[in-house]
Amino acid sequence: MIRVESLHFAYPGKTTDTLKGLSFHVDEGEIFGFLGPSGAGKSTTQKILIGILRKFRGQVSVANTNLREIQSGFYERIGVAFETPNLYSKFTALENLNFFKHFYSGETRDPMHLLASVGLEDAAETRVADFSKGMKVRLNFCRSLLNNPNLIFLDEPTSGLDPVNLRKIMSLVKAERAQGKTICITTHDMHVADSLCNRVAFIVDGDISLIDSPRKLKLQHGERLVEVEYQNDGGLQKGAFSLDGIGENTAFKSILESNYIETIHTREASLEDVFVKTTGRKLT
Repeated sequence: MIRVESLHFAYPGKTTDTLKGLSFHVDEGEIFGFLGPSGAGKSTTQKILIGILRKFRGQVSVANTNLREIQSGFYERIGVAFETPNLYSKFTALENLNFFKHFYSGETRDPMHLLASVGLEDAAETRVADFSKGMKVRLNFCRSLLNNPNLIFLDEPTSGLDPVNLRKIMSLVKAERAQGKTICITTHDMHVADSLCNRVAFIVDGDISLIDSPRKLKLQHGERLVEVEYQNDGGLQKGAFSLDGIGENTAFKSILESNYIETIHTREASLEDVFVKTTGRKLT
């Protein structure tokens, strides 16, 4: 669905490149995440992929279209939710969606159904000026789905959401993928990336340092240990055992058989651990 080779980009007036030779591909039906701290180049990459920034160097193909040759029909097939919601504050939520749906020549989704899917049906007739940040983020997500796109770009799609609505948006993203949609997400939220993405790319200072699935990254960079916390002689005890041969480890089996187990888990790395280890940078 997306193929990028040796992508370079410099903003006007800058002497150094913001993007320094990115190469990657995104498969059809995949949720692909761009992870990195603020200023890493995530949003710049997305703006190139959706045709906003044109003066790049390298080769970029999106939906079998060379980005140097895109025409208006390209935007019939993609959906975009920018990090900062671009909505009309004097319009109601429903008026915004009804206005934007007329930009498309093809069939569009029912605005009220979209609002209901993100829990905004009761706010359909409320002006956006009176929305909280989280409500604007959810409305912005609805806008990205209006034209039923095959390719969806989401820039920090869960920013400002409470836990309930965060789970709701994540569930809707998974539902889009289940319908065969391709989704690109830019985020610095490792939980979102770990939960949603089939593959992730770590971007720091305009360069990609690593691309793989979250599961493989966590296994590769974790320790093959299992940790146990248990009650013994009235106090909390801890033990760590190698996963190799764990079924034959007599000390481990003795703890399980003779003590009250409070917690037990493997010592895999978190996605943020992998990011810091790989890039030497934190996600702040």
